[in-house]
Amino acid sequence: MRAAKLAVVIFLLVGVAVAQQRPGGTTGGAATGTAPNTGGANTRTPSIITPPGNNGPDQRPIFISGKVALGDGTVPTDPVKIERVCNGTARVEARTDRKGRFSFQLGQNLEFQDASANGQDGFGGGGFGGVSRGPAFGSNSSLRDINLFGCELRATLPGYRSESVSLANIHYMDNPDLGTIILHPIAKVDGLTVSATTALAPKDARKAYEKGLEAVAKKNPDEAQKEFEKAVAMYPRYAAAWLALGQIDEQREHVEEARKAYDQSIAADSKFVPPYERISFLELKESKWQELADTTDHILQLNPYDYPSAYYLSSVANLQLQHLDVAEKNAREAIRLDPLKKNARAHYVLGLILAQKQDFTTSAASLHTFLDAEPNAPDVDFVRKQLEQVEAAAKENAPPAQP
Repeated sequence: MRAAKLAVVIFLLVGVAVAQQRPGGTTGGAATGTAPNTGGANTRTPSIITPPGNNGPDQRPIFISGKVALGDGTVPTDPVKIERVCNGTARVEARTDRKGRFSFQLGQNLEFQDASANGQDGFGGGGFGGVSRGPAFGSNSSLRDINLFGCELRATLPGYRSESVSLANIHYMDNPDLGTIILHPIAKVDGLTVSATTALAPKDARKAYEKGLEAVAKKNPDEAQKEFEKAVAMYPRYAAAWLALGQIDEQREHVEEARKAYDQSIAADSKFVPPYERISFLELKESKWQELADTTDHILQLNPYDYPSAYYLSSVANLQLQHLDVAEKNAREAIRLDPLKKNARAHYVLGLILAQKQDFTTSAASLHTFLDAEPNAPDVDFVRKQLEQVEAAAKENAPPAQP
């Protein structure tokens, strides 16, 4: 039974890589969270050229509301910025009122567009959102016309890091209330979702980068690539532009070129986490398990709080390497950081790990959790057969009933 389980891990999880590695997608996710992708809120195959979602006749303005609170439930005494983050570029959408509430129309609160909103402040106000995936979408007005896949909403307040809310599945006429965004006292985190080098980019390089993002939004990859190449030529330390260039290559399945661009992004800013994440998706697709374990370890050293996708991918890699204790630990951490089961496949991986550790009863419970969360997954019939095998093993190994 062990060989069968390992084979299906490869079968199912390489499929995850195909979905997650597409530019504009992430983690996807989540990444974040991601069911059954890798973490974050990425639950569909993303593409920066043909983003899924709000592309039909029902494209309308999107309204958002919610609340911000501290971990103990209290409301921050100061106004809190609400930012939309796409591919490491933060744009301020609103601020909270004295009761911690906010509401706005996406992309229309231009009175809040300060330096950080236009990419001048690479740290986005000091908060740490979730995983950002895919190039940011052009001008604010284009939010009416394109999908928000790869974008997240976060709150920023000095001294705190924010939980993030995926905007991937937000559509016109949906319930606008996103619930409560929780702020946690900030711990020392070396890795950032926004590159510090962005704030230092010369004006012409920044203009080329922004034109590239606009070309992405207009589904013009040739123009986008030309502008991103121009940006990095003028400013070789432009980590965000290297990242976007790599995603263009990745979407075109130019894997080697994409990897080189991601390496350049890391060389420009070694604390910028998104290129490491993109590399991890490539390593998953290529079944490079040791490399994947090493890359995800590095991501978690940089930022152990905001990347459930890294814990998930680490669990996959370590399962394949038969480091079962590490695999179980990281799978459980991925689940803990994803209470809404955006990446229900983490439960599936945990089920496989536990089955190999002969804990069949708990394994069956994890597989049930995955099937309940993803009843229409493309591989659901195979998982059900696995569950039958695990439940049969649990019965065989059950202690005899007490008289």
